[in-house]
Amino acid sequence: MGINTERDIEANLQIGPTDQGMVRLFIEAPGVEIPMDFEPEEAEEIADEIRAAAQAARSVK
Repeated sequence: MGINTERDIEANLQIGPTDQGMVRLFIEAPGVEIPMDFEPEEAEEIADEIRAAAQAARSVK
């Protein structure tokens, strides 16, 4: 299984700051809750990776 493997799973993604000064990505799917906390600098790196992936995806179409 890899990033290109499609799955029939619905999930919700919430992103926001915590009261501890972290950035939380919170993923919720049936029977699963995954809180992922990142330092602000790490969150900015993740945001850069998402932007780069979006740009690369545009070139595929």
